[in-house]
Amino acid sequence: MRLITRADIKGPALYRGFRDDFRKRIIDLKKPRRISVGDRVTLVFENRHTLTFQIEEMLRAESITEDDKIRDEIDIYNALMPTDDSLSATLFLEVPADANPRSELDRLIGLDEHVILHIGEHAIRAAFEPGRSTDERISAVQYTRYPIGSAAKQALLTEGTAVAVEIDHPNYRHRTPCSEATRASLAADYR
Repeated sequence: MRLITRADIKGPALYRGFRDDFRKRIIDLKKPRRISVGDRVTLVFENRHTLTFQIEEMLRAESITEDDKIRDEIDIYNALMPTDDSLSATLFLEVPADANPRSELDRLIGLDEHVILHIGEHAIRAAFEPGRSTDERISAVQYTRYPIGSAAKQALLTEGTAVAVEIDHPNYRHRTPCSEATRASLAADYR
């Protein structure tokens, strides 16, 4: 995938003019890429479009207009870009409003060893971004990468291949089959 460059980012002043339309398109794009795994975990598989949107939204929210700071944001989000041999997803840990956030998150410590993407017969364990969890704490937002070899990639590109996300953590066991629309959306990133 081609990395995002400064030329791809419009910045707050120009972004304002097309934000509503762009936002609607990204919401539609994310629908098949958003996977709920049980009631506490959601993954959103990223691509160049979703990450460009995140950068524009961050610049808008933080009123960032300086080129060096814009480039910093681009660098941060480019690190999350899927590659020719990997998919990437942002993983959100959701805590119910009436629950104690710390105790709920503590139950999921070690999750970074227990997320699996299934593509046909291929089971791919997620690689988590370092520094977002320890033996004592876990962040509610995690960045994950799924290294796929050529056989798994070919399976992803094949219409009808079963795709699922599984979590096999001792305190949280769920498996969510993905729709054909999800498989097709992820495969489209490689076409």
